[in-house]
Amino acid sequence: MKTLFIHGREDIRLEDVPTPEPGPGEVRLRIAYVGVCGSDLHYYFNGANGAFVVEEPMAPGHEVSGVVDLDPSGKLASGTPVTVHPATFGEPIPGIKDKRHLFPGGSYLGSASTHPHTQGGMSEFLIVKDFMVRPLPAGMDLHVAALAEPLGVALHGINVAGGVEGKRVVVSGSGPIGLLAAAAAVAKGAAEVVSTDVLAGPLDRARRLGARPVRVGGAGCADVDASDGAGGAGTAGGEELPRGHFDVALECSGIPAAVSATIEAVRPAGVHAQIGMMGAGPQPIALATLIAKEIQLRGCFRFNTEIDEAIELLAARPEIADVVVTHVFKGDSADSAVEAFTTAKDSDASGKVLVDMRG
Repeated sequence: MKTLFIHGREDIRLEDVPTPEPGPGEVRLRIAYVGVCGSDLHYYFNGANGAFVVEEPMAPGHEVSGVVDLDPSGKLASGTPVTVHPATFGEPIPGIKDKRHLFPGGSYLGSASTHPHTQGGMSEFLIVKDFMVRPLPAGMDLHVAALAEPLGVALHGINVAGGVEGKRVVVSGSGPIGLLAAAAAVAKGAAEVVSTDVLAGPLDRARRLGARPVRVGGAGCADVDASDGAGGAGTAGGEELPRGHFDVALECSGIPAAVSATIEAVRPAGVHAQIGMMGAGPQPIALATLIAKEIQLRGCFRFNTEIDEAIELLAARPEIADVVVTHVFKGDSADSAVEAFTTAKDSDASGKVLVDMRG
């Protein structure tokens, strides 16, 4: 079978490897689409994702869709359309048995955090545990289903924030996760959804998903009466967020200046959900404002069961993919893969980039 392997920094190769056979409790999938995630970009362009260094050939990709090729148990028929929850889970920790995604010792598709590395989905075939497989609703297109994993991340952030129905929401950063967070907030009945970014392309996509775009040039916030039902509409076309206005912030960029700006934008006793991953070590964030306003800062890491909710939402609103998915590249050569990764790195020109692994 053909597989795309990252060997190190800016070194990706299409290679022939033996097609694996599924064992007990495993299913072999024929992969269709694989989304390019930020972690995949780090692995390709840097040879590492934070502390996780590529030390052996690794197939990237954890946002996958495809069909069942072989289920030895006979439970899933060959050809069944599916997506995948990309995690296995480690040893339970007392007190958080309902948060298995936080258990230590688990793994994630396309990750160098384990040794040997956990191979990802940029391959013709992929073996996964049977509990990871999610059959799709009838009629769901496989390119739409490839968004289930990143939408699960966005939905987990909303759930950690305590929900958004009837609330004023700011989504900081309009990359793929930010776009999906905005789409989910609109679908889940937020009273107002404002999306921010420094680039015009992402903001146009956010607008098409039903959010009100605000192009920010820095960390500025304008003073606005937090009780103003209009939501500071006078600032929507400018460079500033209304200060102290939003009930919930979904911060998806992981950029310290953006984190500080959204803290300023949240009302007293509001919630700031940090979805965007940040680098290890100290970060220059304006915590004094958070303390003075008793804002709740809540960390969000991947997701638990939200992929199932994501599949339901995508089945109900497949048009989300029409906006979020901007490019599809064939995975039949290293050159095409490089073009996909390079395009995905250009966040002004691209939303979600997919790699089509079908022959």
